[in-house]
Amino acid sequence: MTQPVRSLTYAKLVAAMAMWGGTWIAGRVIAQELTAPLAVASLRFVVAGLVVAGVMLASGNGIPLPQGGRDWGLVWALGFFGIFLYGLCFFFGLQHIPAGRGALVVALNPVVIVLIAWLAGKESMNPRKALGSAIALAGCLTVIGNGDPLALLQGEVGVGEWLILGCVASWAAYTFIGWRATGRFSALATTFYGSLTGATLLGLAALLQGDIAPADWSWRVWSSMLFLAVFGTAIAYTWFTAAVQQLGAGHASIFINLVPVFAVLQAAVLLDERLGLPVLFGGLLVIAGVWLTTLQKTTLEKTA
Repeated sequence: MTQPVRSLTYAKLVAAMAMWGGTWIAGRVIAQELTAPLAVASLRFVVAGLVVAGVMLASGNGIPLPQGGRDWGLVWALGFFGIFLYGLCFFFGLQHIPAGRGALVVALNPVVIVLIAWLAGKESMNPRKALGSAIALAGCLTVIGNGDPLALLQGEVGVGEWLILGCVASWAAYTFIGWRATGRFSALATTFYGSLTGATLLGLAALLQGDIAPADWSWRVWSSMLFLAVFGTAIAYTWFTAAVQQLGAGHASIFINLVPVFAVLQAAVLLDERLGLPVLFGGLLVIAGVWLTTLQKTTLEKTA
């Protein structure tokens, strides 16, 4: 990869992280205004899929069809873990906890990815990575416990915190599935099919949940949904997936450290959220631990 191409990839990754930081603010707005947010979540990915499909058609390459059971398995796995399961945990979690604190918990993602890669035999472990993982975990526990790192171990955290931890698990699964999918599809096609299948699953869940009334949605809900669809999904997902393809899962995931920074700043400005010093300190521990853990290039990166 030439230096200009690498620099452009890095710039797109930073922009994607800023967009993902904004998704926590948009998601918090929707979660606070609607008791049944799944219809909005489904529509988000329908719009995102249409935008991505339009880009693929405009490029003249068309929309490639999955070939065989393996391709369809990847497509539905992307939709289930990266869209459906993540969406459930994301929106219902944000009904209970502030956007900034939720984003600080999800900052643990790169460490989880490194640990899974190590357990799967794709990643080596050394003292620096182990120390970084421990620091990030301590910080995450502090954020989850709203300043008390022992709250989770003592069973004193609420459903919102558990749901945000579900975001961490589902995103880790999506990252590895997406890494495999880029060997079969382009970044745009991966985002398109993930959005399509995820929207289908979310739509079915919304029908079961009921209370679907788009005419009653405020302009804040509609604008938040469009931001999530166009910027938080169509653009950010595609740029992140392309970066995984070009740099490797481990290297690209390092940039997720920026998401909570952008989220906390935007939440302070747009939602007037103020996190306590213990929570902010825990967030700094998470980011520092993640940086230490992912400092070296990973095996996934080298073999991508």
